[in-house]
Amino acid sequence: MYENRKRKHYTTTSTTGTTASHPLSRNMQPPPTTATTSKKTLTLTPSRLKDLLIILSFLIIIYLLFSSPRPQLSLTPRTTPSTTYLTTRRHIVFSIASSSTSFIHRQPYIRLWYNPTTTRAFAFLDREVVDPTGNNNRSVIDPTLPPVIISKDTSSFPYTFKGGLKSAIRVARVVKEVVELNEPDVDWFVFGDDDTVFFVENLVTVLSKYDHNGWFYVGSNSESYSQNVKNSFEMGFGGGGFAISYSLAKVLARVLDSCLVRYAHLYGSDARIFSCLAELGVGLSHEPGFHQVSFDYLLCW
Repeated sequence: MYENRKRKHYTTTSTTGTTASHPLSRNMQPPPTTATTSKKTLTLTPSRLKDLLIILSFLIIIYLLFSSPRPQLSLTPRTTPSTTYLTTRRHIVFSIASSSTSFIHRQPYIRLWYNPTTTRAFAFLDREVVDPTGNNNRSVIDPTLPPVIISKDTSSFPYTFKGGLKSAIRVARVVKEVVELNEPDVDWFVFGDDDTVFFVENLVTVLSKYDHNGWFYVGSNSESYSQNVKNSFEMGFGGGGFAISYSLAKVLARVLDSCLVRYAHLYGSDARIFSCLAELGVGLSHEPGFHQVSFDYLLCW
């Protein structure tokens, strides 16, 4: 009996002496001395990135809406400038296409609008005017009319329009020849025929809407539908006259000769000018005050 109790006592003692294996010993241990801190990590998923981009875009749009000045809406046609430029009669040079045979008979038309003291103009003829009576000593040109300039020879240029007049090339080159006169203080070159009647003050008002430093080709199509169909609704007809700004005329004069060679198949001078300006990327600025009527076509109806 003694030995059994002793053996049990030993077993109990050995059990209580082994603190590491006793369940209560684990609960009574002091907390570890090493401090642990928990950190939360934010994972940027594709959906969150999409939300951030949407919010950022929305904020940028709000900023632009309230920080940028609002554009002023205008109902003015695109071809009508909003600024008035200082253009007077003396800033315009008129170039009149005529011939030695028609100039004498068309002088009354020119006198209707030309004033030698306030208007600059030149009449371009194919040759010297000859007195129809045969008296070469008598002057047949009124000194109050525009000075006459004899056009340069254009016989080397091709012209292939069947039944047309090759003088169209000479008339088209008036643009180049008037620019090469190097007239001072020019804003606009205006071109017309010897039977074109200009209302100069009205013309000044119209051209004052355009900046002569820009490239402008101002005129109007024909009042004859058949003429527009045959030529173009976007061409400035020479019979009603058309205007070219100074800066554009300078550029056109440099390329005109080579351009005329490419358009030998066209009929008139105004069609050649229209085509050469189209190559420069310049379209017609329509002004209804330029009137052109072909009575030949009207009589056919």
